Amino acid sequence: MITLESARASKGRFTLDGISLHLASGQYGVVIGPAGSGKTTLLELIAGLVPLRGGRLLLEGVEAQHRPVEARQVGLVYQHAYLFPHLSVRENIAYAGAAADLQQELIARFALSPLLGRAVESLSGGERQLVALVRTLARRPRMLLLDEPFSALDPGRRTRVRREVRALHREWGLSTLQVTHDFTEAGLLGDVAMLLDAGRLLQSGPPTELFRRPANAFVAEFLGAENVFAGTAKALGDGTFEFVTGGLTLHAVGEFANGPAHAVLRAEEITLARDQGHDSARNRFSGRIVDIEPHGAVARVTVDVRGVAIVAALTARSAQDLALAPGLAVVLSFKAMAVHLC
Repeated sequence: MITLESARASKGRFTLDGISLHLASGQYGVVIGPAGSGKTTLLELIAGLVPLRGGRLLLEGVEAQHRPVEARQVGLVYQHAYLFPHLSVRENIAYAGAAADLQQELIARFALSPLLGRAVESLSGGERQLVALVRTLARRPRMLLLDEPFSALDPGRRTRVRREVRALHREWGLSTLQVTHDFTEAGLLGDVAMLLDAGRLLQSGPPTELFRRPANAFVAEFLGAENVFAGTAKALGDGTFEFVTGGLTLHAVGEFANGPAHAVLRAEEITLARDQGHDSARNRFSGRIVDIEPHGAVARVTVDVRGVAIVAALTARSAQDLALAPGLAVVLSFKAMAVHLC
């Protein structure tokens, strides 16, 4: 269990300020945010490498700010591995002092046997990350901190290693906190997601909550929401809102105050058609296709609706079946529940 209460810490000129978070025992947390937002510093604070300057840090319910690094039962894996260059792979792993049977189990699970006799200098970036991960796991920590631990792995191995780490997390009952820039990884691994920016925690909660209900426009745009509109919200008195942006009036559902706001609409929530249909969608607009951008099996279609650009996502096969092309008149629709006000 990892708990921070209004924590403050500094590293050089950078400051983490007012960080409050809770990761329960056995939970897998992911930390996301722009470069320079303080993600690595957060892990170093928990590990004891950066001192706490204010607030509280509790590990497994015990005040930890005065506990030495070696007494925290925390394992930290950096993105750049930081192996001992004068030791072989086998010697790096053995440095943890773990029992031989545990070392062998981890070597087998992460398929490291072919690397054991090699020098660190001969390893690729991905191989170094694997060795650093196994060396840390061999200490059998109670809490695991991972700083972009899979970033140098090829896609196939990354998937396998990620699955193995998640399995060990469950088997050992670890509390794991991982920094990642991969939103797919965040959704696959995380029980809790935390978004940092400029040393502050902007939002935390289940990954689906962050992606579906971002706290503000910055969070929405950072997490890849294609449609973020500035405008004005007005309650209609029945739990629904009118949101006016440019020449459009959108209908939304939820709890919000009247006044300036942002509306977030994810592209996959939008349905495209060649003509008017009849369904339960509250929002329906005619427009003209401006651009079609293929992304493998998905096509992102930008539609101009009264001077407002709206991006819809659909399968490439659907785009082909509808014979979509720039300049074509289309109808797009989406439910009021798909519009998130923040």
